[in-house]
Amino acid sequence: MTVTLITGANKGIGFETARRLIELGHTVYLGARDVDRGTAAATEIGAHFVQLDVTDDTSVTAALAAIEDADGGLDLLINNAGVLELELSGAPALRSFDTNAVGVLRVTEAALPLLNKSPNPTVMTISSSAGSFWAVSNPDRPEYGLRAPLYSASKAAANMLMVQYAKAYPSIKFVALEPGTTATDLTAGMGIGRPPAESARVVVQVATAGRNSLTGTLQDEYGELAW
Repeated sequence: MTVTLITGANKGIGFETARRLIELGHTVYLGARDVDRGTAAATEIGAHFVQLDVTDDTSVTAALAAIEDADGGLDLLINNAGVLELELSGAPALRSFDTNAVGVLRVTEAALPLLNKSPNPTVMTISSSAGSFWAVSNPDRPEYGLRAPLYSASKAAANMLMVQYAKAYPSIKFVALEPGTTATDLTAGMGIGRPPAESARVVVQVATAGRNSLTGTLQDEYGELAW
């Protein structure tokens, strides 16, 4: 039985990914900040709820301890929690990096002892091609015209974390994923994106693929993207 933790999973891509992985037979821990919404989402699809705020060390430690007590280890971690801040000032910048980059670090560090018990451990970060220097510098790419500096910068930091983790832990697959432009709470004001279930298909496809061909890379549904 594959044991999976997904952060920020009470809605959107995280929720639909949890649903798909449960259908594949995974034991899924649905992480969410809000207890009521997280519990309701987990109950709807048959997941296990863990209260998890990626910006809070105590919350992260407690969530991973609960998973270890219940299942002894972890096979798949999906860092899905994220924010999109458009205002360029100090407080939004701190929120962006704390959630999108430092949050990835907090959860991954707490999960490493459990992942090391798995015969086929994987860490996936739901990132963005907006964090690719190649994409945002290429006039032929849609990211070129995106005006979300804090989002791009924090996702670039998250991408670099996956590269560095892949080098430090060769026995674990670390991959950053551009899931495709998706209609979620983050993009609601832009009126763009496909249904979360379609992007969740890509998440599951890449998360369950073989380790050696993907680790330390940025992927989308068509293959590897340049940094």
